[in-house]
Amino acid sequence: MSELHKFIFEGLPVRGMLVRLTDSWQEVLARREKTQATFPQPVRALLGEMAAAGVLMRANIKFNGSLILQAFGDGPVKLAVAEVQADLAFRVTAKVVGEVPAGAGLEAMLNLRGQGRCAITLDPKDPLPGQQPYQGVVSLQGDRREPLQKLSEVLEHYMLQSEQLDTRLMLAANDSVAAGLLIQRLPMEGVGNLGRRANEDDIGINESYRRIAMLAATLTSDELLTLDAETVLHRLFWEEPVRRFEPPDQPRFACSCSRERVANMLKGLGRDEIDGIIAEQGRVEIGCDFCGLTYHFDPVDARKLFLPHRDQPPGSTVLN
Repeated sequence: MSELHKFIFEGLPVRGMLVRLTDSWQEVLARREKTQATFPQPVRALLGEMAAAGVLMRANIKFNGSLILQAFGDGPVKLAVAEVQADLAFRVTAKVVGEVPAGAGLEAMLNLRGQGRCAITLDPKDPLPGQQPYQGVVSLQGDRREPLQKLSEVLEHYMLQSEQLDTRLMLAANDSVAAGLLIQRLPMEGVGNLGRRANEDDIGINESYRRIAMLAATLTSDELLTLDAETVLHRLFWEEPVRRFEPPDQPRFACSCSRERVANMLKGLGRDEIDGIIAEQGRVEIGCDFCGLTYHFDPVDARKLFLPHRDQPPGSTVLN
């Protein structure tokens, strides 16, 4: 079962989280396989890491809405997306436009000519009037303009730039498990936290964080994927004052697509466009890129989209 564990280090300005996506991640891949739209192995690994990272980042903030993690650029993978809701329900997808080499890293997939970017969006569920989603964007390059090869490096860089917080992130994924370990220096409390400068002055020099981050860095990808949470935490931090607590929600796969949303999208295309598709293909078919579900609209359903509610005939018997 997929699980998320939170923990702090007693008396130290350091917190951590460990996520293991098992059944939920396997469901994602099984749905893709069912639609015969399986991604190449490097893309599957990237999406698994994005799902794990998205869950860790979403669980790390108090916010009523979704977190959307996107990576996009100029390589054979045009776009990769992970979306995580407040209850840690997640979904992922990608748009692949070219051949992805076996064993390809982040640069080969998304950043061939230095145009790759990573965006993190916080989309409020019930926005206030005039409130817009918050988005932060960073390049897929380091401070010296060197291409970054791992998603974890990009997100560590993002957290340092956007939050002025030291972060160590370990990510790994295969076709059975997507997992991640996050270690982060806590912001200063009290009066010192009123000034952003105080946090910046502590970047990279807090000895407690540096020691714990070095311990976390000894974890291999194989260990992250194969060891259970108890073993990982004991293996890394058995000498540290760890206090664990379980969050109210656990990660799971869920898709927010619906027939109603698809119908609204078709209305936006206009009647002439929909009539043209019906004339050419006999019906409209729309597939969800996230969960693989296909929605069908026959001529009766299509005509119903553009009629006032009182004039609508009974729809077809097709469920989706």
